[in-house]
Order: sequence, then C-alpha cells, then structure tokens
Amino acid sequence: MIVKEVLNEDLITLAEIKDIFLTIKDHRTEQDMELGYELRRAINHADSFAKTDVQTSLKIIEELLKLEKMKPEIAYRLADIMPSSFDEIRSIYAKERFSLDEKELTQILDIMTDTH
Repeated sequence: MIVKEVLNEDLITLAEIKDIFLTIKDHRTEQDMELGYELRRAINHADSFAKTDVQTSLKIIEELLKLEKMKPEIAYRLADIMPSSFDEIRSIYAKERFSLDEKELTQILDIMTDTH
C-alpha cells in the first residue's frame, strides 16, 4: 500500500493502543476469526510495555501539558515511558534545544508519581 499524503495525525498513548488492540482481539475471538502473527505480536508488545491504564495516562498528559517547557509529543512520550529519575527525563529531552533545571525535573517526577 502506497500512502500519498497524511490527512490527519493524532497522538495516542501506549495504554490507548493496548485498549484498542484488546477490543480488536475480543471482536475477532467472538467472530471466530484468526489473530494474525503481527497482531498477536503487537498485542503482546502493548501489553508488556503499557505501564498505566488509559485514564491515568491521559491524566498525566493533561498535567504535563500545564508545564511551561512541555510539548504534546514529549508529554505523550513521558506518559508511555513513565520515567522514574532525572536522567530518564533528560534523555527524553536530549533532542530539544533547551535543558531542564532541577525544579522542572522535580515537577515532572512529581506528576509521574502523584498520578500513578
């Protein structure tokens, strides 16, 4: 399949992906349809790496977006990874043109621990 242009793009958390995959899995199981290899692997991956549920991840993103140096892409990445140290947060911000001070890092970690 050749894609000529992207019409719309939405950010989505790994927890949301897991929820979507499980809905597809349930539907296919009800219909006695086979789960393909790729779908089984994708479900396994999402199940293994999603660290929160959908509501928690969306709440984390909402709180993160209130911070000054927060972009939506980074907020979604943080909600997926759920960093637990300053170094993990810094690695996510490594490509940005600015760095975070200790106060900003602490705010992010507080959001991660308070909402989780």
